[in-house]
Amino acid sequence: MSFGGPQWPQEPQEPQQQGQQGYGGQPGYGQRQPGGPGQQGQGQGYGQGTGGYGYPGPHSGSGPRGDGAPAPFPGAHEGSAPHPFPGARGGGSGGPTPDWSALADASASRDRRRRRLMIGGGVLATLVVGAVVATAVVATGEKDDTAKNGGTPTVSASPTEAPTPEPTFSSVAPPPPPNPKDYISDPRKDKAPLTAEGLFPGRKLTMSGRPYTKGATSATANCAAVTQGGLGTVLKRNGCQRVLRATYVRDGVAITVGVAVFPSEAAALKAKDQATGGVAPLTGAGVGDFCHATVCLRRSNSIGRYAYFTQAGFADGRKVTKADQGVFRASDDLGTFAFNQIYARGKSQASAAAGAPGQ
Repeated sequence: MSFGGPQWPQEPQEPQQQGQQGYGGQPGYGQRQPGGPGQQGQGQGYGQGTGGYGYPGPHSGSGPRGDGAPAPFPGAHEGSAPHPFPGARGGGSGGPTPDWSALADASASRDRRRRRLMIGGGVLATLVVGAVVATAVVATGEKDDTAKNGGTPTVSASPTEAPTPEPTFSSVAPPPPPNPKDYISDPRKDKAPLTAEGLFPGRKLTMSGRPYTKGATSATANCAAVTQGGLGTVLKRNGCQRVLRATYVRDGVAITVGVAVFPSEAAALKAKDQATGGVAPLTGAGVGDFCHATVCLRRSNSIGRYAYFTQAGFADGRKVTKADQGVFRASDDLGTFAFNQIYARGKSQASAAAGAPGQ
């Protein structure tokens, strides 16, 4: 720092070889010139020596030397020397003034050169890294498919590993599931309990959206005792073992459905074909006498070793005519219900057999 003058910004300098001069052929900024008593090889420092910034020149007044010049700053070279600042201008009582524009241009030039070196160095480093990666990929003879494959490539199995065995399938087809009809046709398979409440469960049933209320139920081994007309003889002749009955009512129509059990499917089919008369109406549980001394609708059918019969008529004793579609519809509903219940019996036994060990 000079005495009596402004402080010049301190900026880093680029290194120079020994014996070289600074920018513009002048002594380097902040360097010393050779000479001076006691300082061999040292130059003038910034703000020091003859003509330094803030100091009078060699001929600016009287001094103790008697030649009109002040004593130099200790260590300064006596005599004239180039101005330490490139482009410095003389004049004024305070000595020569530095060329601020030249100094600013020099500083900006150094900044631009440093930026270019930094940018060039970054680009060069990137190119070097890319070249190294490319060289490694080419040297290994593999492609970098990590990004394309979505992860680290899987490692192939070692040649010493045993290959994964292929699944084998049996050429023998599995047996078909049991047929529910087989279980309701053969008494040796048809072993499930059989009761009137089990065959006609609940207090109500609904068929095609039409609700029916259940009345009384019954079961007997005396098949002929629960029939009308010649049906008892038909049942007995074909080996009837049991008859189960239930009565349902809806909108003034009463229907009794009876299911007769036979020793074989053939016997049940004969009883259906030979049927005459009908199953006797079952009263009780809120249902009065019906289908006595009047005309009612009688129907019969069979499935497996079961034959089923329906007797439908008006609860008030009126005769049934072909125009009474409500009676026909009720007879159809109860016949379908009996069929479904018998088939469900066979299906449940077939499902149980299919899940048993050894099936």
